[in-house]
Amino acid sequence: MDGLRSSPNDLPGAQQRRRALGVAALAGSTILLRPWPPFLWLPGWVVGALLLWMAWELLAWLCWPRRWR
Repeated sequence: MDGLRSSPNDLPGAQQRRRALGVAALAGSTILLRPWPPFLWLPGWVVGALLLWMAWELLAWLCWPRRWR
């Protein structure tokens, strides 16, 4: 019975899901840490680019998921 269970890493789209969640974590932490000096020095276009990248990755994950190959 244990041989039939699959880990989340074996499911379709696991790599794409990890990438999208990693980008979302990076963008979210940048927004949350924005008031502190090292992040305060980032230009607004860098933060905006991170947010656009996050939106693109999440949209790609939701609308065009990877299938089994």
